[in-house]
Amino acid sequence: MNKELETAVKAARAAGAITISRFGELSRPEIVAKEYKDFVTEVDRQCEATITSIIISEFPDDSLLCEEGTLNDGTSGRTWIVDPLDGTLNFIHSFPVFSISIALRGTAGDLLAGVVYQPVLDELFTAVSGCGALLNGERIRVSDRDSKEIFMFATGLPFKEYHYLDAYVAMMREVIRDSAGIRRAGSAAIDLAYTAAGRFDGFWEYRLYPWDFAAGVLLVREAGGIVTGFDGSSDLFGHSSILAGNAVTHPMLLDMAQRNFNEELRKDKRF
Repeated sequence: MNKELETAVKAARAAGAITISRFGELSRPEIVAKEYKDFVTEVDRQCEATITSIIISEFPDDSLLCEEGTLNDGTSGRTWIVDPLDGTLNFIHSFPVFSISIALRGTAGDLLAGVVYQPVLDELFTAVSGCGALLNGERIRVSDRDSKEIFMFATGLPFKEYHYLDAYVAMMREVIRDSAGIRRAGSAAIDLAYTAAGRFDGFWEYRLYPWDFAAGVLLVREAGGIVTGFDGSSDLFGHSSILAGNAVTHPMLLDMAQRNFNEELRKDKRF
């Protein structure tokens, strides 16, 4: 394990311990609305403080990009991308599906290392560029399923913006028709980690942020999967829409996305 991954694992486990110690015990004053239907808790902030402290102590020259706003303008050209608690709404409701996501982006914009930790199950997903993806130290691969009758997909659902709801519903209708089922876990990092492990056959979501997907994208790619934006581009940081799957399911999702989101993609050049 290289130093970067070792640091990310240490930070993720430390944050995970905080979430477990507070799970089911939040009081209302500890929950704050960042904006409409989007919340942050004291646990999110504690986890982010712990993670960033560990990273900065080892790599003080690296930059930080964190969901809750912690910044470090480093000089190395590398950036740590952190979601201290992916699935905050689940956590608030004591629904035991949430994760910690940490990724390192290199000077050329490539993803170098990624960790997704699901503390309730003590599942640690890790990846280093060029070295494959692991779950608790064991190699994982994307699914090799190729039959629509058994596909199971994951997605997110619009919860703050609704102008693309019709497109989302239209694509979901097609996925329902061409699969055995869809799951909505409420944590994009878990969805991508599960896709990397072959539990899901694919994942799609429109309008995500780098801290939602950075670590998971590396996991899927290192597990032999394909990840692009809805327009087919591999430059996910410039688009923030995600399609992930194997050699069969990714082209299938891409075709659906381009057909159903064509107007949205044309109007919104960022995604």
